[in-house]
Amino acid sequence: MSVQTNRTGSLEESEVFHILGNDRRRAIVQLLAGEAGRIDVSEVATEIASTESESSSVPNNLYKSVYVSLQQTHLPQLQEDAVIEYDSDAKTIRPGPNFDDVLTYVDGETTDRSSTFRLHFAVCLVGLLLIALAGLDGTVVSALDPVLSSVLALLVVAASSLYQLLG
Repeated sequence: MSVQTNRTGSLEESEVFHILGNDRRRAIVQLLAGEAGRIDVSEVATEIASTESESSSVPNNLYKSVYVSLQQTHLPQLQEDAVIEYDSDAKTIRPGPNFDDVLTYVDGETTDRSSTFRLHFAVCLVGLLLIALAGLDGTVVSALDPVLSSVLALLVVAASSLYQLLG
């Protein structure tokens, strides 16, 4: 029997952080993201217990403890927030309407700006190098106008920034 939630709106950022603030709920989202549609609760409990025991053999009491906490605490909360849809008869979960909102924070798509920073830094260095070489007589680059090379470097940085904002 699948219980539907009454939640119709998307999650606030603070709600997402509360959800992901617990290791087990975060693991549920990550494991479900790796599956094609649905996953058995017993598989989730086994994976979480294995991670928590840090060994290949999971003690039965740890597995039971994880399974019960999933059933009583974590799955109901994720279902209430429409992150998952839980079928209590089949003991399976699948992504809910707000799953992708939470997964975005787990994947880190919104926070990884290091590649953009590296690109901007490299373009700025190349631009500065072109400006410096344009001031030296006898180089091939000396034919370039330093102002033009500065403007071109800034345009590339601006275009990259705009692409990151809109993309």
